[in-house]
Amino acid sequence: MRIPRIYTPVALEAGQTIELDDNAAQHVGRVLRMQPGQALELFNGDGRDFPATIAEAGKRRVTATLGEPLGNTSESSLRIVLGQTLSKGDRMDYAIQKSVEMGVSAIVPLVTEHCDVRLKGDREEKRLRHWQGVAVSAAEQCGRAVVPTIEPVMTLPQWFDYSASLDARLVLHHRTRQSLTTLARPGSVALMIGPEGGLSADEIAAAEQAGFLATALGPRVLRTETAPVAAMALCQWLWGDFNAAD
Repeated sequence: MRIPRIYTPVALEAGQTIELDDNAAQHVGRVLRMQPGQALELFNGDGRDFPATIAEAGKRRVTATLGEPLGNTSESSLRIVLGQTLSKGDRMDYAIQKSVEMGVSAIVPLVTEHCDVRLKGDREEKRLRHWQGVAVSAAEQCGRAVVPTIEPVMTLPQWFDYSASLDARLVLHHRTRQSLTTLARPGSVALMIGPEGGLSADEIAAAEQAGFLATALGPRVLRTETAPVAAMALCQWLWGDFNAAD
């Protein structure tokens, strides 16, 4: 049986016994029905995994004793920052979940011209907390010990400024013939993904003026939640996980 991995946002130190927060305790105690003496793996986002043993397990209270920390080698050598236009339903959740699995470093929700979602005030804060939870769950599942940050919602000018320091800045655009394979190998990449209706011509022009390169993944139009996964897989193949030693 695979040892469950649990994120806990507290300082971790070998030898200490900690109490899991409510969400983690409910998952371990009620969903997994784990018992004292069983093994867990805990992490807090600092890049290390802590093997742990359950000391106490109830429906509302779970404690675990930590062993010596282990290094985690799941992080990519390529820093990828995703600018993902807001979308309805579970599309945004899917894009975040799969991007975390693909090794994204940070995700920036974007508001664009054809975006059909508008978030303000408490609603925005609630969605950001939800998306950060999606990122946490994805990190637990895929073996990462670092949880990518979900940044506040940005306009395109804000996104252009935020991503200015990255080596390569790419906006996906199916009407261009520019391919990723023609680019020099970067150490960091910004990926800009439009909404279901696509980015407008003015937005593409503004991105190019800000230093983004319009890039195509192929002759077909991808959905807004599929595009970042496909793009990151190619970036990791060319410059990251699968070519780190080149």
